[in-house]
Amino acid sequence: MDKIVALCKRRGFIFQSSEIYGGLNGAWDYGPLGVELKRNLKDYWWRCMTQTRDDIVGFDGSILMNRAVWKASGHEATFSDPMVDCKTCKARFRADQLESSVCGQKPSKSPKTCGGELTEPKTFNLMFKTYVGAIEDESSITYLRPETAQAMFVQFKNVVDVSQKKLPFGIAQIGKAFRNEINPRNFTFRSREFEQMEVEFFVKPGTGPEWLEKWKEERLAWYEAIGIPRAKIHVLTVPDADRAFYSQGTYDLEYEFPFGVQELEGIAHRGNYDLKQHQEHSGKPLEYFDEESKTKYLPEVVEPSAGVDRTVLAVLCEAYAEETIKDEESGKEEVRVVLRFSPRLAPIKAGIFPLLKNKPELVAIAQGVYKTLQPLLKVAYADTAAIGKRYRRMDEIGTPFGITIDFETLEGAKEASTSAIGTPIAVGQKETVTLRHRDSMKQERIAIADLPAYLLAKIS
Repeated sequence: MDKIVALCKRRGFIFQSSEIYGGLNGAWDYGPLGVELKRNLKDYWWRCMTQTRDDIVGFDGSILMNRAVWKASGHEATFSDPMVDCKTCKARFRADQLESSVCGQKPSKSPKTCGGELTEPKTFNLMFKTYVGAIEDESSITYLRPETAQAMFVQFKNVVDVSQKKLPFGIAQIGKAFRNEINPRNFTFRSREFEQMEVEFFVKPGTGPEWLEKWKEERLAWYEAIGIPRAKIHVLTVPDADRAFYSQGTYDLEYEFPFGVQELEGIAHRGNYDLKQHQEHSGKPLEYFDEESKTKYLPEVVEPSAGVDRTVLAVLCEAYAEETIKDEESGKEEVRVVLRFSPRLAPIKAGIFPLLKNKPELVAIAQGVYKTLQPLLKVAYADTAAIGKRYRRMDEIGTPFGITIDFETLEGAKEASTSAIGTPIAVGQKETVTLRHRDSMKQERIAIADLPAYLLAKIS
């Protein structure tokens, strides 16, 4: 884990928030490569949920909502964790996670075994409180949302009316949520500011259990498609005692992180609890009118809810690899660090390299290839250092393809300038480049004209 954290900072994936001022615990900034990785992950989820399906529509709810929403949902009264303080080391811990926590003075021990004196547990509301308007009083209180779901429930009727969808159908949203975690830890896994990818899938009463099983399989297949093998994901059937009181069934999909098996995504059958609460508290009807049966009812809801930051961290952990290889130039053995991202998630899809930067003919063609590919996919141009070092850097940031313009390219360019009888040949058909594959390090020749179609096919 230390190596992954160090790589994230060194290569510009993730930085500590406010680092020059000592940082802020539980908050992280995504650098140039990290933001591309995160965006690719979200874009792929969004495409799978809203573009390739006919039964889900998109939505983007506001972070600030009327305080009444959080009263109706139960968050204001019950969204809390048990907290204890250690009188010895002055650290604060969740009372239900003492065994897995680390003592502030004795890192090899937990707060339960370090001998420190703990206070009695007390409840701590996890929502960040704020005020709306110029006066800070009881009437202006609201909260930063601790989850993205409630806006979708509150706007359920409006979305039904404008989308004209029939059950079963879903509402998808990606957005920020905020929780004042007692003990943020494990890098970006548990943070105070994070993003969720969430679907509220509304179904006919009585069909919730069936859809819960369908969504479990859908989500397992999705993780495989982003490079996380099913064998690394544990499906936990959450026992009754550990489920939310309104849940009629919940699965947790857990990944084998270096710091232990932890939750990536929850898939919950929420019944009709949320719609019922908001209908009762607002006094506004939220029933769905079923055209077939000519009846009104509150649908049941199945909710697959994934953490963006947790999934990015899982992708980084799964992709990270070290291997001993022989340097292509010196012949000496060295350790190659490589991120084996799925091409669809890789921040940079291809690196473009002129073999020598002091050879104008190579540079001109390399820049031409770069400009051709740039509108189609995220590519990088690099001409400093030896070609082997450029390959290593691209391996370390997870770039799946390297494209080198070399002397064989120039030979093809000369041949392409005119045919034997003086008729021009199509540009790029005779000019070939060396295409290097990140994972196998194997190289092949490919025509410049074929690069766009080849790369786009590999990435999608």
